[in-house]
Amino acid sequence: MEKIGSAGNKGKAIRSDCFVTIELTDKDGIIIELNSKVKSLFGKSIIELCKDEIKYFGIKNAKVQIEDSGALPFVIAARIEAAIKKCVNTGKNYLQEMIPENAYHTEKDRYRRSRLYLPGNTPKLMINGGLHSADGIILDLEDSVAPDKKFEARFLVRNALRQNNFYGAERMVRINQVPQGLDDLEYIVPHNVNLILIPKCESADQIQQVELKITELSKKYDVEHPVYLMPIIESALGTIKAYEIATASENVVALAIGLEDYTADLGCQRTNEGRETFFARSMLVNAAKAAKIQAIDSVFSDVSDMDALKKFVLESKSQGFDGMGCIHPRQIKVILENYLPTDAEIAKAKKIVNAFIQAEEKGLGVVAVGSKMIDPPVVKRAQRTIKVAVEEGKLTKNWRDDYVC
Repeated sequence: MEKIGSAGNKGKAIRSDCFVTIELTDKDGIIIELNSKVKSLFGKSIIELCKDEIKYFGIKNAKVQIEDSGALPFVIAARIEAAIKKCVNTGKNYLQEMIPENAYHTEKDRYRRSRLYLPGNTPKLMINGGLHSADGIILDLEDSVAPDKKFEARFLVRNALRQNNFYGAERMVRINQVPQGLDDLEYIVPHNVNLILIPKCESADQIQQVELKITELSKKYDVEHPVYLMPIIESALGTIKAYEIATASENVVALAIGLEDYTADLGCQRTNEGRETFFARSMLVNAAKAAKIQAIDSVFSDVSDMDALKKFVLESKSQGFDGMGCIHPRQIKVILENYLPTDAEIAKAKKIVNAFIQAEEKGLGVVAVGSKMIDPPVVKRAQRTIKVAVEEGKLTKNWRDDYVC
């Protein structure tokens, strides 16, 4: 182990973060130097947190430098711990309390129309992530984190799961590609993560490796709730094996597609029209629907073109996708609005569901709208449309009053 460890970010553009350097020494006890614009207000509490954490890890002599840019306590604690563990070999973890607001679990079939990616080593973006009203918040440990920052990002993501309020959004984490990503699970499974995204997935075996590790950690830490999985298909091989991946575990609740890496694998450029990705997207939707799980589309990378995003969402919905990822909060509203059922879809669903209810009331085994017979899957889809319309305020709960005299 090294005698000096550091973690965090610093610089003029850095906000809500800190940079911690710890040097182990042979004498003089604990010396803490704090440089912070909020030192007069929070300096004492920052130093007390640092002392408590250093004591917890049994360090007797060390020089500590903290360059603070307005970091919250869970961020400071994560940076201190990461710096310490670059110098000290220990199995201990400095865990802050799980706030009550983060004690919830999510359902397998909950809406996942929008999910917002947030870099796992950038606290200023994750602190208010839940306020943007996305269905899910993804704390990313993979592509958005530089290789030399992945170790310290794990502590920040872990602490965020415990201390950052996500305001009811599904708490998701994208781990690194298997097998490296298996080591990430230790930092997230015991801390009430709702869903794990598995990137660059190309086989059922990768899902099963993740599932096995989750099972081991769940037993070790008494985790009783399910941890859902969302594999991301990002290659030609993954596309061909989409159904195998979708059915690899009962905890797979959705398949997502990553088109940037997919087109790179094909050796072509991604376009807004999407002709080059139509095959992969169709394969993924069919695999997901055959496995009775959700199909989640790729992110749309142009964060300034809302008209193009709307067109992409409507095309995505028409192909059978249930939602998509986003990389900027301004995309969320467009995504949510355009995945909602249209007035025409709601009107059609009302007729189908009303006919189904009437058939049940009459003890009939056949549902018909006019002269056309309606199959059970069509009824189920119509029921879901009605449910979404009611929940989103596009339809009143007593909508059947128009049909019942």
